[in-house]
Amino acid sequence: MLFHSSLRKELARTFGATLVVLVTVVMTMTLIRTLGEATRGVFNPADVLIIMGYTVLSDLPTILSLCLFIAVVTVLTRMYRDSEMVIWLGSGRGLASLLRPLLRFCWPIFVLIFVLAFLVLPWAFGRIEDLRDQYEKRGDMARIEAGQFQESASGDRVFFIERDEKDKLAGTHVFMVTREVGKETITSAARGTVQILGNDQFLVLENGQRLEKTEGSAALSVSTFERYGARVGADNTSARSFTPPSTLSAITLLESPTPRNSAELAWRSGLFLAAVNLVLIALAAAGANPRSGRTANMAFAFLIFVVYFNLLVLGKNWVETEQISLGGYLLALHGGALALGSLWLTARHLQWTLPSLRGAPRPKA
Repeated sequence: MLFHSSLRKELARTFGATLVVLVTVVMTMTLIRTLGEATRGVFNPADVLIIMGYTVLSDLPTILSLCLFIAVVTVLTRMYRDSEMVIWLGSGRGLASLLRPLLRFCWPIFVLIFVLAFLVLPWAFGRIEDLRDQYEKRGDMARIEAGQFQESASGDRVFFIERDEKDKLAGTHVFMVTREVGKETITSAARGTVQILGNDQFLVLENGQRLEKTEGSAALSVSTFERYGARVGADNTSARSFTPPSTLSAITLLESPTPRNSAELAWRSGLFLAAVNLVLIALAAAGANPRSGRTANMAFAFLIFVVYFNLLVLGKNWVETEQISLGGYLLALHGGALALGSLWLTARHLQWTLPSLRGAPRPKA
């Protein structure tokens, strides 16, 4: 029908515009947060844009659900406000008859949310954890930043060096503090170079001095040297020792139904089920009341979305702490939302009111 076609076109325009705005906002917030984490040494500053891309990709199921919800509410509210819905309802078609064109528009987005939630989301989180782990396991020389004090991977050594622009493996004004059992050593040198001997990596210092202090003694031992070598840690290329549930596939989560895995499965399933239920709720919640203004209905609809997704987060915590089972949670939250949305839509489709539910008033004697 022409009406269905125009409805889908308007939904597509509104959905696209909302998606662009929300993705831009999320990218900006993610960039600020990732830059802060890179400053604290959680990520490699060179990987900020890559991590931001993976993070936004993992947030896409929520973004798409919100865009779909806003598009349906906005378009239907505009139709109510411009009296288009009055014409539609006056032709003998109820509100529930709009489900067909809405689902024809929404089903590709539902499929995309399902793929993102169960396939792309664990892959994106896995790549973020790999980058985080690689940065934490980098060698001592990779940790050194010119003009900054940096701690070694083992935590028993602190470096300071001024990098030589002509040679990336050499530097000037080297300062190093080493803490061992019962002993602390302070070494300084005019120049230092990195040399690889076999499988070991050494920092070779030239023209410096070494100060050694033994714990419990006030005596200091000072020595000078022309050439001194100190073994430094190399990059650790081992695999990740910890695998969070967010990086596991859905099949692995099902095969190992621990509380944390069940909570992660509840979250991914909830992203898809919430998107379906929110379209039904948006159809039932859309409307326009001239007395309450144009934004009142949108504010109410947005409040429904916020409450729903907060319940998703709470439900994940409840399943993880074993306060509720996975099946009970999915049935209570998403099954309850489906039942309430269907009841609400039925009431508006049949134009139920409180007087009609109580029965017609009795005529006065």
